[in-house]
Amino acid sequence: MKASLHNKNILLGVCGGIAAYKSAELVRRLQDAGATVRVVMTVAATEFVTPLTFQALSGYPVHTQLLDSEAEAAMGHIELARWADLILIAPATANSIARLASGRGDDLLSAICLATQSQLAIAPAMNHAMWASATTQINIQQLKSRQVHVFGPASGTQACGEIGEGCLLEVNELVLASSQLFNAGKLQGVKVMISAGPTFEPIDAVRFIGNRSSGRMGFAIAQAAIEQGARVTLVAGPVHLPTPEHCTRTDVQTAQQMYDAVMQNIADQDIFISTAAVADYRPTQAQHEKIKKTAAELTIALTRNPDILASVAALDSPPFTLGFAAETHNVKEYAQQKLQQKKLNMIAANQVGFSPDQQSDEQDSGFNSEYNALHVFWPNTDANQASPNCHEIKFERSRKTQLARQLIDLLATHYQTIKP
Repeated sequence: MKASLHNKNILLGVCGGIAAYKSAELVRRLQDAGATVRVVMTVAATEFVTPLTFQALSGYPVHTQLLDSEAEAAMGHIELARWADLILIAPATANSIARLASGRGDDLLSAICLATQSQLAIAPAMNHAMWASATTQINIQQLKSRQVHVFGPASGTQACGEIGEGCLLEVNELVLASSQLFNAGKLQGVKVMISAGPTFEPIDAVRFIGNRSSGRMGFAIAQAAIEQGARVTLVAGPVHLPTPEHCTRTDVQTAQQMYDAVMQNIADQDIFISTAAVADYRPTQAQHEKIKKTAAELTIALTRNPDILASVAALDSPPFTLGFAAETHNVKEYAQQKLQQKKLNMIAANQVGFSPDQQSDEQDSGFNSEYNALHVFWPNTDANQASPNCHEIKFERSRKTQLARQLIDLLATHYQTIKP
């Protein structure tokens, strides 16, 4: 079985044991499986392998100190905790295992583990007597009870010359075990069309009506769907984002072009996900030349654009439809209205814009950001239940790549109940 970690962010924690030299090879093999790897080293680990080695292999600065002003300015421990899809500690020494089990956060690696909501895995490596000790085994069981994954250890000849259990798993085994932590294949062979990004509606030869959408959410959802085995068609507005691998992409500029691109190919699709921030209106008549600044005021007549999502949902045999609702206020109410009025299977709502009463870390969400938070609703089909009218789940603020995987996993589960 070939391991696949495509588009996964893995934070590799390296602790101070002789097996640390194998972690250099692990960085390479994780990258070969498609992962982006950053490295955090304990101070003791730097006595076995230099940070420069891991920096050269990963292509990123190596973090070693909890209170490092330069590191905190670039990517502090909280950001590292949010960035990672998986934190893999390999090798995990008896001391590092004890620190994790006791909940200490007085070095960088343990602080990251306390702060993360991502998956956490450890690969123990130590003398066989240390591994067999009652204290270590109690610590291991305590970590397992907190859903920490334990990879190994293996048995073999140890650095001290003795033979026993406590060796670090082979690198290829660690890569395979890491890849198996991620769900895959729920949408195997399912055809999914995704619209993403803004639309630009021309006013004249140089000006347009547009919005702040970056397309990141739609592209992250496309990648998440591909990871689940889907055959993805991406209809993208004017964005500057690389096309996910194994994806068919069509680029458009205007809402009418996006409508045409979607409707021409929708009949063959099983799922339609509308993440695009489509302009509701366009200038009735776009000028072929630049409008000169002459009058004190300028009035532009607008015409309503076609509603792509509603048109798809209204087809005689519509695909499973997931819409997005980007709102500045009353997010929940507007999302539920849109879900019912357009007869969607599911809707994901998020708040955009800036409010003076928002906290500083909440402002970097939604449009033109790598972070978001989603409130997802779907109809309640239980005839025996009078209320509520729809079910809901909230995905807390995190990187859009992580949110996309959560959303696709939820969508796939509900899609399978409708079309097994």
